[in-house]
Amino acid sequence: MKTYKTPFFLVLTVLCINSACAQNQTKRAKVKTGIEVLAQNNFKELEGKRIGLITNATGINSKLKSTIDILYEAKNIELVALYGPEHGVRGEVSAGDKIADYTDEVTGLPVFSLYGSTRKPTSKMLEGIDVLMYDIQDIGVRSYTYISTMGLAMEAAAENDIEFVVLDRPNPLGGNRIEGNIVEEGYFSFVSQYPVPYVYGLTPGEIASMINEEGWLEDDKKAELTVIEMENWSRSMTFAQTGLPWVPTSPHIPHSDSPYYYVATGIMGELGVISEGVGYTLPFQLYGAEWIEEKAFAEEMNTLNISGVGFRPTVYKPYYGKDKGKTLRGVQIHFTDYSQVHLMSLQFYAMEVLKNMYPERDILEEGKNRWTMFDKVLGSNQIRIRFKKSYKVSDVLDYFNKDVDSFRVKSQKYHLYK
Repeated sequence: MKTYKTPFFLVLTVLCINSACAQNQTKRAKVKTGIEVLAQNNFKELEGKRIGLITNATGINSKLKSTIDILYEAKNIELVALYGPEHGVRGEVSAGDKIADYTDEVTGLPVFSLYGSTRKPTSKMLEGIDVLMYDIQDIGVRSYTYISTMGLAMEAAAENDIEFVVLDRPNPLGGNRIEGNIVEEGYFSFVSQYPVPYVYGLTPGEIASMINEEGWLEDDKKAELTVIEMENWSRSMTFAQTGLPWVPTSPHIPHSDSPYYYVATGIMGELGVISEGVGYTLPFQLYGAEWIEEKAFAEEMNTLNISGVGFRPTVYKPYYGKDKGKTLRGVQIHFTDYSQVHLMSLQFYAMEVLKNMYPERDILEEGKNRWTMFDKVLGSNQIRIRFKKSYKVSDVLDYFNKDVDSFRVKSQKYHLYK
């Protein structure tokens, strides 16, 4: 029997063709963010205008070039001022640190702080501006302060007769996931600025439109709003499917899947009793404390048989923060299918299990000095009150879900993508 060998160059050719096809498919599927669409159109929507840009380190194109530099180099527009939310315009400021006005070293442009004594641009900050632009990657969670910054900036633009432009970006939690109750009177704050669920299922451009059209700006003002839409994004996409690079939206959201963990642990973390992993290498991926027996805790959590998630026993020692140097024991969260998990409830299941294991511990009572922030993040005190009675998730699930269907219907008219 004669054996025929395929010439090596032909194998390479086929491999190269297949590789090129795969790359082309990826390229065709890759999402174009608002800044890339704007640049692709040669900035025609803004031609001849003076721009003020609200951004941070996440404001980049798919080649990692900063939106600041893209606009600064454009010939037919003029970038004249920058505005920095929490973490600063190039991500150089730590979480929670107040920021003073400064000068951007690369462009020499003034940077006005929106995370210091002023969170809303003043008229003086906006002098000489025709358009106030917003380009920040968000995580789709109400308590994350970027949408609060955006809304206050929209108010300022409306008050000063300045156009407001949002360069749209993906919601890393997708456009279909909605979780949590709507903020109630008495609990509006910078971490719960608008009456939306905790996980609201909208892109920055979509929620900007909703804020604008629903009359949520101060004194029912309305901004002259333009959203530069993405290309090729769909509501069911994970961030990995967009083909875009992930830049940490803040120091403790280092990866594109970090927002899932943030929703699953961050609320409980506000109490300061159970570590959520901040201060260690796995921020928001852990439940831990010195007094937990990790193997038993993992076994009890896994016995719940929560679809799409498992728990591994772990021991860790934070490098900074309130638990620095302590040996903490607990579990690491391992998602197997995000779509199956009600993220918010996970931390309440953890507290329920820990209460059963350690009936002498009252996590909510131990975190009493943090109730104000805990309630603000949840947008209500009712979840805390209901849960504290018997530490049963079943007592709060209906509250988590009570506004989901109505908000889903209400928000659909602001959808820009299918």
